[in-house]
Amino acid sequence: MLNKIIEVLNDVREKTPLVQAITNYVTINDCANILLCFGASPAMCEAKEEVEEFVNLISALYINIGTLTKEQEEASVLAVKKAAQIGKPVVLDPVACGAISRKKEIAEKLLAYGKISVVKGNIGEIKSLAGYVGKVRGVDSVDDGEGAVEACKSLAKSFNTVVAATGKTDIITDGKTTYLIDNGTPMLTLVTGAGCMVGALAAATAGVCEDKLVAGTAAIMAMGLAGEIAANSMEKVLPGSFRVKLLDSIYGMTKEDLLKGGKIRCL
Repeated sequence: MLNKIIEVLNDVREKTPLVQAITNYVTINDCANILLCFGASPAMCEAKEEVEEFVNLISALYINIGTLTKEQEEASVLAVKKAAQIGKPVVLDPVACGAISRKKEIAEKLLAYGKISVVKGNIGEIKSLAGYVGKVRGVDSVDDGEGAVEACKSLAKSFNTVVAATGKTDIITDGKTTYLIDNGTPMLTLVTGAGCMVGALAAATAGVCEDKLVAGTAAIMAMGLAGEIAANSMEKVLPGSFRVKLLDSIYGMTKEDLLKGGKIRCL
């Protein structure tokens, strides 16, 4: 699997996939910057009068409902429907769906409207969307992970999609094959938007890889490993400096880094 992940990350750098992001205002700049460092091209096109036309041009669509306005909701529906019509991959990030009922309703609506390639959320969000009891604090998961694999598999099978749940151990599954990734660092929880950045990376990998299970796994591992590399490169690990190092680590990640540091298991 590591060799497949390496191939996907190389393809992102060689093909420069254009990622359309309808995302939350807290982390829009972070998502754009990490996509650039990853080798992709970000486009934060969200005006409802423009999104359908723009979907024709993109490699993948990223929908993040973290600060969902009415216009974003309408634009997301239009973009997802158009993407489904022309076969463009879509990554859905159901931020805070476990805390706010409207967000869960919107996420379920988007899943019903079009073919979602990857659903990426924290464990609390994924469990909530799958109909399990997920423990959340606002946009953050405080779930202990019990039943998480089963919830991910259930959601994946229900919507014929790939589900990626981030946590102490990340879970990626298509309902049949499941990978667990142990890369990461607690410092990622002290950087606003780390989860949103992972979702953006998943759209970039989905834009170059037909196998969306491999694509989702590659994005999750890249982010976790970049966090480890960033933290290990610092004499004193502080959140502000770590944020900068995280971008640098994504930009500079090599095949050797992945082969040496990638921690992945298949269930």
